[in-house]
Amino acid sequence: MAAPMEGDSNTDPAQKDEEQDQDRPIFSDGQLSYLGHDVEEIPPEVIAEYAEKTVRLDLSFNRIQSLHGLERFTQLEELILDNNELSDDVIFPSMSTLTTLCLNKNRFLELEPLMQQLKLRFPQLSYLSLLGNAACPNQLSSTEKDEEDYQRYRYYVLFHLPQLKFLDSSGVQQAEMIEAKRRGQYMQVVRPAEEKEEEESGEAAPQYSPLPTGPQQQSDTDKHLGRWGKSRSRYLGRNSEGNRFITDMAL
Repeated sequence: MAAPMEGDSNTDPAQKDEEQDQDRPIFSDGQLSYLGHDVEEIPPEVIAEYAEKTVRLDLSFNRIQSLHGLERFTQLEELILDNNELSDDVIFPSMSTLTTLCLNKNRFLELEPLMQQLKLRFPQLSYLSLLGNAACPNQLSSTEKDEEDYQRYRYYVLFHLPQLKFLDSSGVQQAEMIEAKRRGQYMQVVRPAEEKEEEESGEAAPQYSPLPTGPQQQSDTDKHLGRWGKSRSRYLGRNSEGNRFITDMAL
């Protein structure tokens, strides 16, 4: 069997071209998609080639932790960052043209610092979604949250971002906005310290139970014998709760 000559490759050129195409962003009519590449920040080559002409940017299903370079997208109106690793320490750049921001299923724990950033950085923001973050108290983030917790969250967000037309999966109602203006600043849902530590560490905190954790061995002195029988005493209270007469034929 002849040995392969120098320079030969077992890789099919068509397969290599296909793999390279899969690594490239998809761009069409101002919409740029760069999904599922496990990057922790926007690649510099993507910024250099597409930043000035991108209106809608979708970076979902990566591992993005930093938004360094996002300020170069000066025409951006829609930003989709679902299923990434953004957390409370991320810094958003100022973007006066941005109207839509999706941050579903990231790692935001605290709502107040996030609201302060969004209020200052994105003055034209009208659509926001935070589902799947601990900062958004609904059943996607915790089965212990209920509709009341979620409504309080909505009031708080709308108080800070009154220009929103759509929050998470539903539109903003006029009555809801009135209530948010009236008492939304007091509606922040405070999470217990134990819950915060559990989410930051990724470990489940042990839950207290008054019941024994396993079968208990009893000694003879611990064994309790119950008795069953019929009492011959009866209650004859007629006039008031304090008027009790007990008859006992045994006395």
